[in-house]
Amino acid sequence: MTLYQSEIIRIRELCYSNTHQLQTVIGTKNYIDQHFEKELNLDMLSHIRYTSKFHLLRLFKRYYGLSPKQYLTDRRIEKSKHYLRSGMSVTESCFAVGFESPASFSTLFRRKTGMAPGEFQKRATFAK
Repeated sequence: MTLYQSEIIRIRELCYSNTHQLQTVIGTKNYIDQHFEKELNLDMLSHIRYTSKFHLLRLFKRYYGLSPKQYLTDRRIEKSKHYLRSGMSVTESCFAVGFESPASFSTLFRRKTGMAPGEFQKRATFAK
């Protein structure tokens, strides 16, 4: 059982939520996990799950503590770390995970990890 699954079960027991809400939130998270490199937005995610974007936003935040956009950004940063460790250039990893600009990627990466992508890559290479 994954951390997310156990957390959903715990939250279900606390909130007594209905199954449809859980399926919507889990389905949205799974879709983000499988398509993080594509352009995703709240309108599209809500359309895929046949729900209001505002309702989806509230549900996602209630169950995961993050908005879908925040979760997507975190997912992209984690995947970019993997690419950087494997030797992919900063620019290549930026575009591979779905960011449109190396500058915005570097800014977000630094904000989330505390270091620039190039610095992260050098440290990861040095640690091998």
